[in-house]
Amino acid sequence: MDNQDQNTVNSVEENVVNPTEQEVKVVVEETTDQTTEEPIEATEVVPEVVKEEEAVEMTTEVVNEVIAEELPKESPEVIEEVVAEIATEKVKHEAPVPTKEEASRHSYSEEILAVDNDDESEEETHESVEELTVHYSKMTREQLLEEIRPLVDSENIQQMKLRASLIRNSFKALTTEAINVAKEKFLSDGGLEEDFKVEEDPIITEFNKYYSLYREKRQAYLEQKEKTKLENVAKKNAILDDLRELLNSEESLKDIYDKFNLIQDKWKVVGQVPRTEVNGLWQNYHFLIEKFYDKVKINRELRDLDLKRNLDAKIELCERVEGLILETSINKSFKALQEIHQQWKEIGSVPMDKNDEIWERFKIASDKINKLRQDYYETMKVELESNLLAKVALCEKVEEVVKRNHETPKEWNDSTNEMNDMLKLWKTIGSVPQKDNEIIWTRFKSCLDNFFAGKKEVFNKLKEEQDINYNKKVEICLKAEAISERTDWRNATQELLGLQKDWKEIGYVPKKLSDKLWGRFRSACDKFFENKSAFYVENRAKETENLAKKEELIKHVIEFQFGDNKEENLNAIKDFQRQWSEIQYVPLSEKERLQKEFRGAINAHFAKLEIDVREFQLNTYKERVFNTGGDDRGVSKERRFLQDKIQKLKEDVNLWENNLGFLANSKQADILKSEFEKKMENARKEIALNEAKLKMIDSSNEAESK
Repeated sequence: MDNQDQNTVNSVEENVVNPTEQEVKVVVEETTDQTTEEPIEATEVVPEVVKEEEAVEMTTEVVNEVIAEELPKESPEVIEEVVAEIATEKVKHEAPVPTKEEASRHSYSEEILAVDNDDESEEETHESVEELTVHYSKMTREQLLEEIRPLVDSENIQQMKLRASLIRNSFKALTTEAINVAKEKFLSDGGLEEDFKVEEDPIITEFNKYYSLYREKRQAYLEQKEKTKLENVAKKNAILDDLRELLNSEESLKDIYDKFNLIQDKWKVVGQVPRTEVNGLWQNYHFLIEKFYDKVKINRELRDLDLKRNLDAKIELCERVEGLILETSINKSFKALQEIHQQWKEIGSVPMDKNDEIWERFKIASDKINKLRQDYYETMKVELESNLLAKVALCEKVEEVVKRNHETPKEWNDSTNEMNDMLKLWKTIGSVPQKDNEIIWTRFKSCLDNFFAGKKEVFNKLKEEQDINYNKKVEICLKAEAISERTDWRNATQELLGLQKDWKEIGYVPKKLSDKLWGRFRSACDKFFENKSAFYVENRAKETENLAKKEELIKHVIEFQFGDNKEENLNAIKDFQRQWSEIQYVPLSEKERLQKEFRGAINAHFAKLEIDVREFQLNTYKERVFNTGGDDRGVSKERRFLQDKIQKLKEDVNLWENNLGFLANSKQADILKSEFEKKMENARKEIALNEAKLKMIDSSNEAESK
């Protein structure tokens, strides 16, 4: 090598970067599969039960664990002696197959980089998925709405994916729970399931608006990112073409190094590429870099300087990995480990005497972090199994409730409260192993479904009975309201008391309807009895007044002086009887006394005036029936009345005569016989009088027919 070229090499010594020092980022292709998430809707759910969904699926397996097995040691490549001229041989542009040593080292770092790197949306936060899930599960829907709004304007829209998903799941769970509570209350109040409607909820509309804006922005971001990645592939292929041309260039060493540095700088600034292109581009790039060093045959001092720089860089990475051991967040430490392994991979070889030492140090620290992660997932596995046992026990309790013999609505409602409490408890229990999640949830949900289906069937039958009972009470209300207007107090009172008894015997009616009907029925009863009470208060005053009138009339009859004119005397007696009839009710306790005194006074006058009482009664009866303008129907009705009365009196006489035959001879029996004989005598007189009245009516009818 001449002096000029040697000076060129020395001048660029500090600027040339070792080929393995290039920062070639292995980018995991962004998953662009579109989710099928739909806006949250206020739709109905089976009484009472929503399917459990975990915000983040927890498994007991450690995802793509870093293999801690012994790997081949890294060794520097043999550096050739510096040659003064640039070889002019053409370079093959195909990347060689990696050696076993290179493949093994590459595999170790690739395994770390692959874990959880498929989704760049995971937030770089100290909070774990479980912590975020618990955090959002404690919020109200209004608070969750406030949480979703700033995500739309976030500059790192992709990193908000986890938060957006957890916020949406919590919001959806709260909305479903609110609908189920409203539906259960509606059904408990007597409503039909098919009549239940979910009212429009403004907060759901507002939440869906922001969540849709977030999804649209994230989708635009992913599409643009994918487009950029494809553009970066073209850029890197163009850089590789430039590097191939440089390898075949005949320019001076200084010009070649200047262009080489520019190519390296251009390669560094190119962003991510699709995952399928990473390894191919990386292998071709480093193959061409190594060919460049082979071509220009950099001197050993420059190579040693690069090895020293690489050693310092890897020591720094070891210190960073060792510092991650104290990190409390497993997710954060492992994500940082992935990034460090990416950087380790991009750093070139180190001096051979330090190769094993630095590699073992790096690997031991990485293994400790892997062990912490493994222990974390083992602990999670124990918690998942514990949660499974708790949910199995809860299923057994629910199954016991389903097997109960519910006979009354109260028993059904008490069990419903138990079911709702156990559903709330279920939600507080954490996740279970993924393989058991669907099984245990199906078991629990089937019990809830069976219980509420049985309750629905029973309550539908009860509702039919309640409808019948409701109609019966409505009918009683109508009858009571009609009776409340009547004034035949005795009969109306008995009928109303009968309705009250019937009311008590009618079965259950929902309280809301029953209270309304009871108010209506009670109002009708109160109205009747108030009217009756007012009537009798007024009537008692009249009875007292009538008592005085009748006593005055009796006194007047006793003191009345009759003349010699028989007809005038009869008319006077008739007038007394008319006045007596016109005076209405008197106190019941005085009725019999007054009637006896009045009849005694009249009969005394009959005896003095030698007037036939029976003849007088018939004449009076004739005048009342035929001389009061009565029509034929009234006469016919009176005739039937006399016939029925005669028949009844004859039956009574026969009964009394028959009873006399059973009485033994004794003092008490003689008293009874005397009473029966007196009754029979009075009955026979009344029969004779009524038969005479009947004969009078028949005679009158015969006369009219002629």
